[in-house]
Amino acid sequence: MGRAFEYRKATKLKRWGHMAKTFTRLGKQIAIAVKAGGPEPENNPALRSVIATCKRENMPKDNIERAIKNALGKDQSDYKEVTYEGYGPHGIAIFVDTLTDNTTRTVGDVRSVFNKFNGTLGTTGSLSFLFDHKCVFTFKKKDGLDMDDLILELIDLNVEDEYDEDEEEGTITIYGDPKSYAMIHKFLEEKGFEDIGGEFTYIPNDLKDLDGDARATIDKMVERLEEFDDVQNVYTNMKPAEPAE
Repeated sequence: MGRAFEYRKATKLKRWGHMAKTFTRLGKQIAIAVKAGGPEPENNPALRSVIATCKRENMPKDNIERAIKNALGKDQSDYKEVTYEGYGPHGIAIFVDTLTDNTTRTVGDVRSVFNKFNGTLGTTGSLSFLFDHKCVFTFKKKDGLDMDDLILELIDLNVEDEYDEDEEEGTITIYGDPKSYAMIHKFLEEKGFEDIGGEFTYIPNDLKDLDGDARATIDKMVERLEEFDDVQNVYTNMKPAEPAE
């Protein structure tokens, strides 16, 4: 399995730790997708991708339908995607992805955590050299699929030749240029793949290993950031802990 897959797998439980918060975050993503492309999944690829992710995270159908309905309401808040970045203790780089209807509140919350842990909140783009920004698609593997042939077709859409297979889940995960998100999603659907969950992510290109106490401090900082409802994901370049045997 590739570097990107191992990093995302190791950090998945941290990003989606509590079910209630997971559903809140996915609900905001539904709102963004509905406002951008309408409430009908068959006419809105972005909404289809979010719904596939919702199903994978066991979000009830009623919750999904309610989130779509709420997104159509006149009083529904308009969410903006805002990323904050900076350094935490021990020189660890941190990206914080948010969906917010009040940037003043959100930046205040994020800054308070950085300050509490003696970190430094930087300017947008200041840490871009430390992370690779990618779009990620996970979909059900079809019987008889030849991944070499599929990747050859996808290369023209700026998809990387490295892919990951989760045999337990029966899924394939591919990585590509974020600018090609819509084209990749359309291609996969036209090829008949089902449950295509798409997202954007940051993958650190160089991981820093920390000892127990330092690691615990970063973990605590990430946990505090993830307590805010506006925060969607937190990415760091700290090397994930080795799984317990």
